[in-house]
Amino acid sequence: MNIGIRALSSTAVAILLTTGPAAVAAHAKADLDCSDFKYQEDAQAELNRNPSDPNRLDEDNDGLACEWLRHKSSTALSTVAPTTVPQRGVMGGLGGSTGPADFEVLGGVGLTVVGLGLAAGHLMLRRRRLRRR
Repeated sequence: MNIGIRALSSTAVAILLTTGPAAVAAHAKADLDCSDFKYQEDAQAELNRNPSDPNRLDEDNDGLACEWLRHKSSTALSTVAPTTVPQRGVMGGLGGSTGPADFEVLGGVGLTVVGLGLAAGHLMLRRRRLRRR
């Protein structure tokens, strides 16, 4: 078999092996955001169902999901004392992210491995061509 076809085949197999499982994990369940909920209590119920918070509903890790959403009853709002706005950005709870998901890390590592494999294959081909001259 020609070395170019062999390199192309191995590249295709490497891409399928690294991105295939990640694609299934990415589409297994839709990621929920705070905008998917109408009330804070609904988001809190989702967080209580899975406290590991895979949907990142509790960005400041204080146990309260989507704190900026309105509450179901207006009496709940009147009993809550007003708070000052945090001044420390993400550390103070003003948005941000908890980091990449597992499938994103897996995809990045897979693409890195594929890229390194392609670079190594290219170097091997160049050396062989130089030896023939």
